[in-house]
Amino acid sequence: MPDFNVTIQPTNNENIVKFVTNSFLTQAKSYEFINIDDAKPSPIAQQLFFFPFVKTVYISQNFIAVEKFSFEATKVTWNDVQDEIAANISEYINTGKPVIAEEADKANKKTPITIYAESTPNPSVMKFVANKALANEIYEFKNVSEAKHSPLAKSIFNFPFVKEVFISANYVSIAKQEGFEWHEFVNELRGFIKDYIENGKTIFDDEILNSEKEATSPSKDKERQYTDIEKEIISILNEYVKPAVEGDGGNIAFNSYNKDTKIVKVILQGACSGCPSSTQTLKNGIEMMLRDMLNNNALTVEAING
Repeated sequence: MPDFNVTIQPTNNENIVKFVTNSFLTQAKSYEFINIDDAKPSPIAQQLFFFPFVKTVYISQNFIAVEKFSFEATKVTWNDVQDEIAANISEYINTGKPVIAEEADKANKKTPITIYAESTPNPSVMKFVANKALANEIYEFKNVSEAKHSPLAKSIFNFPFVKEVFISANYVSIAKQEGFEWHEFVNELRGFIKDYIENGKTIFDDEILNSEKEATSPSKDKERQYTDIEKEIISILNEYVKPAVEGDGGNIAFNSYNKDTKIVKVILQGACSGCPSSTQTLKNGIEMMLRDMLNNNALTVEAING
């Protein structure tokens, strides 16, 4: 059994800290527990509620998030307790005990799955939306070899008309090969994804968490130190651009900013990548927004297909 490592990750909510593991705790399932009795399906969640400052425990894919009561109520700060919580979680998981009790997991698997197909601005890409979360991060697979750590994506590539697969949040975006029409196989593909998830099959292997093929958001790039202007650009993209792009089955990621040329480069993924109109449309829209919000009319944007 591999050792589980736990990384402490602050969130935008000062009362919530994520404890991220290097292995999946659940697949396409999330849980929220508000007290020790509510947490009966999860022994580790119950264990965490013995800490008097713990208000809520969230378990999702490869992390456990803990919400504490406010400082005013407990006089406890995360700096005081987060290492102890991380050690507690690590010790429990490394015993091999279940994070979610088998009975609760089986009951969760029986939850009916619905999948609906949704067209995107890119005529080559169809978005298949589920009624449950599939991924906490962004994963893009250009071919079957890149999908080696995602059994779901690898299985989708078995269809001869599939060109690329993009998985994020609660949807799968699929790009088709030229020469095929969506109406010929969209129902078959929708049914396949529904059955796959409904049967509780593995969506991602643990290896993908450390894979170089994993496409992650800029905020997770811990090695890079962003300048103030880069932080502003990333913040604008995340708040004003990403939600709309994700609604169309794609993603936009900050790539770079050249302070001398005033060029911002962004990466288009999923349905946005290769879309006949998205590169120019997004470039113009983002460019105008950044110029206005940063008060810099010399700034230009270059869009790169991921």
